[in-house]
Amino acid sequence: MITLGATTWSEHQALLPDISRPLTLAEYAAFFPVVEIDTFFYAIPAQKTVRNWQKQVSKEFKFVVKAHRSMTGHVKEKVELATLKQTFRAFKEALVPLRETNQLTAVLFQFPPFFTPTKKSINYLRQLRTWLPEIAICVEFRAQSWYRPETLPSLVEFCQTQHLTLTAADEPSQTEASVPFKPIVTTPELFFMRLHGRNQHGWSKKGPNWRKERTLYRYSETELTEFKDIINGLQGQVNEICVIFNNNSGGDAAPNALTLKEMLGIDFDGLAPKPPTQLKLI
Repeated sequence: MITLGATTWSEHQALLPDISRPLTLAEYAAFFPVVEIDTFFYAIPAQKTVRNWQKQVSKEFKFVVKAHRSMTGHVKEKVELATLKQTFRAFKEALVPLRETNQLTAVLFQFPPFFTPTKKSINYLRQLRTWLPEIAICVEFRAQSWYRPETLPSLVEFCQTQHLTLTAADEPSQTEASVPFKPIVTTPELFFMRLHGRNQHGWSKKGPNWRKERTLYRYSETELTEFKDIINGLQGQVNEICVIFNNNSGGDAAPNALTLKEMLGIDFDGLAPKPPTQLKLI
């Protein structure tokens, strides 16, 4: 099974050009079978909120959920162990509605650049399995040191042993705070690909708008063909291949995803009904 989607659902006006407002989840779900949501990264929502999302999509629709920022070390203050354990419990509780209906593709742990391959980091990755048993976990790193020739083989083996899906992240990889694209299967259930774009200048940008500038990129047809070939080559090795486009600063994520869908020659089952076309008056 191949599923394609994007990060968030509100920012993809390219799907419905006649609409200038943020898209609803129901509108997004008419085009894609999966979405990555970062709501959990900032604050763990109530189950009521999650169930409201579910009401807007079909039973087949899936969610990739980003781990809370305190769970990946994206907080300045020190987090006490007891507090961290409580966060994991609350996070797991919020996932119950998605797990009940089998709508959770995975939890994504995107670690910061200072999360490097130390003994402490390895022990923490082991701990994830204890605190979130039976939940699909994807790990994504932002430090080159994880991918050095002397480290990568042991990282792959570790992920296989701990049943962690190693995210294949496509991004500019010329800095220490980025990683090379390595499409390696580490779990038989899921292969997860996140496409951030290849905006080298934007990736290194500092300042208040760095997030928007780093994902300002539109993949070319040649680059999408490369992804198509990789995906086709992985079929048979894994149950599901999930691809999330995160290159949306210029509104390119959804168009790129739809182009890749056409290249792969696939259709998505169970999509929500498409909104009626708006009649333009003169």
